Amino acid sequence: MTDREHFEAEVRTQAARRLRAGRRSRSVWSWLGMLGLIGWSVALPTVLGVALGRWLDRVAPATFSWVVSLLVVGLTIGVLNAWFWVVRESGDPQDVESLDPLDEPGAPASPEEDSRDR
Repeated sequence: MTDREHFEAEVRTQAARRLRAGRRSRSVWSWLGMLGLIGWSVALPTVLGVALGRWLDRVAPATFSWVVSLLVVGLTIGVLNAWFWVVRESGDPQDVESLDPLDEPGAPASPEEDSRDR
């Protein structure tokens, strides 16, 4: 078996495993785990923003509150992080592809699409 054949067999095996995993219904525990992950993905950046804001209020006092400003920034980052994660885990590949900020509109998604267009 050549390296290419071995690679193709490995890819087929992994693809079949992902398809089987996608067909399974999620248990209550997996949903609770997802909720916990979403909670931490929002809470952690928010708390880090507050901690950094408190430190900046002591080190670099300003006319505005660093705590409130960085609380909003941390909360925004956390909510966006949770939203991206939920969309990615929802299983709709079309939504996941549309989230790539580096993807140029109209650019081929893969080299195979580029070669088919020629």
